[in-house]
Amino acid sequence: MEHPPRSNASAQAAPLESAAIDAHPLEFSGRGGEYFRVWIVNVLLSIVTLGLYTPWARRRTVQYFYGHTLVADSPLEFTAPQRKMVTGFVLLVLLTLAYNIAVDTGQDTAVALLLLGGAVLAPYLWASAMRFRLGNTRWRGLRLRFAASWREVYSASWPVFAIALVWIGVVFGLRWVAPELAQALDGATPDGDEKSSAMPALPPALWALLLLGVVLSLLCFIRLEYNYQSLLVLRTHLGAEAGRWKPVYMDFVKIWLATVGVFLLCVLGMAALVTLAAGGSVALLAGLGKNAGVWVFFLFLFGFFALFMLLLLASAPARAYREARMFLLQWNNIGVSQVARFRCTLSVRGFVWLRVRNLLLTLLTLGFYRPFARVSEYAMKLESVTLHVKGGVDQLAGQMLRHQEGGLGDALADAAGLDLIG
Repeated sequence: MEHPPRSNASAQAAPLESAAIDAHPLEFSGRGGEYFRVWIVNVLLSIVTLGLYTPWARRRTVQYFYGHTLVADSPLEFTAPQRKMVTGFVLLVLLTLAYNIAVDTGQDTAVALLLLGGAVLAPYLWASAMRFRLGNTRWRGLRLRFAASWREVYSASWPVFAIALVWIGVVFGLRWVAPELAQALDGATPDGDEKSSAMPALPPALWALLLLGVVLSLLCFIRLEYNYQSLLVLRTHLGAEAGRWKPVYMDFVKIWLATVGVFLLCVLGMAALVTLAAGGSVALLAGLGKNAGVWVFFLFLFGFFALFMLLLLASAPARAYREARMFLLQWNNIGVSQVARFRCTLSVRGFVWLRVRNLLLTLLTLGFYRPFARVSEYAMKLESVTLHVKGGVDQLAGQMLRHQEGGLGDALADAAGLDLIG
């Protein structure tokens, strides 16, 4: 009796099931001094051209980092045509100019329509950018492909519209729990007189309503981040193989809650330092007597600069903590179908310290340390990831290349040239 022929996928998977698993640590071969030359040219040309050089700067930056990112000893490639990146940049600039003109000229209807259109188009722009970015990424001749349908994209974007509904509810709730405040904001008093300069007292119910709106908005934002990340992994294909995703929504919520805790601890620490510094300054001025006037001026300038730095330092550890935790969560729980997976050993404490040190050095050098900081942070994250491949890389890449698919959606995304690369 004849057996039916196996499908390509089955034929490909069969030898891989019993194949050995090889580990390939990711490597970054770039150096801060090399990237500094790319960065300084980008900055100078962007200044000279009043920002018009931005798409060229983005392409040079991405090509540098991709070209020095080695996955199983092979670099990534970024093949996006420059013309399409310029087209996408010009489109975004025109939309921004239209909004600013409408705001400056007091065209409230146009502003409302642009905001509404922006909310509706935001998922489309995000998906188009992902299609363009991934569709122009190559590894060993294999093309990444974002295959999500527009229905899937807009289904994943429901938190955007939920946030809008939350704040519409807050506005209507404001009129119910604090009618005096709502009338004052509308320009009238309860008696129908002209607007009073004194604002009415804010009731506790209003604060509770605002807090509820903030909490619900944050939860929706976290859900949006989770939806987009999961959709990006699950619907991205390398050759014919799709991504694999394990995290759940509560994993993201826990990281955000921990991030808020880190931020509050940093703020309390900075507040204690400011209190000590203010007490010492008052004691110093009291001891100067008549000569205190000149020192007050210099202390004011120093205090303003110190406050700016403290605000940056207070948020930097929390932002670095969240970035590192998210990086660990995602790269320890994603893979490529059943043929490859990733493992990450990034030190959260080490990355937070690196970010704080880089921030201090960037401030002390008036921004010129920024390219070195970016390279060091990128290298620390990348080199903490190891790719585990079932079977030999050459054999696997050859099989995937033979089964690589194309698609009309990717061609349309390339034509649009919508790029959001920083």
